[in-house]
Amino acid sequence: MDKSERKRARRFRAHRRVRRRVSGSEERPRLAIFKSLRYIYAQVIDDVQGVTLVQANSKEDGIRGDGTKNLDAARLVGEAVAERALEKGIRRVVFDRGGYIYHGRVRKVAEGARSKGLEF
Repeated sequence: MDKSERKRARRFRAHRRVRRRVSGSEERPRLAIFKSLRYIYAQVIDDVQGVTLVQANSKEDGIRGDGTKNLDAARLVGEAVAERALEKGIRRVVFDRGGYIYHGRVRKVAEGARSKGLEF
């Protein structure tokens, strides 16, 4: 097992630990984060019905650009998902960091979402 496989397995175990405790409902859906090496994605999910309510990612035109894989793009993704959630009447969510450490791009998504009024 090489280093990248070990890291992926560690993240998967951490994500399972988080998901045991964190579940989205209609009142408080789950803000889930996924990041690849190039992009970052955020979704607001109602786990009871199994539907994605809103989403944003760094591949979108308003966010894409020279800073696609950096902290600025992550903050813009957080702001975009928060604006879309507020349009649908969602103010409170639970944060699912997806097994990633709360640091860097994951933290910037959270800060961007909070700055636009999403509560978690």
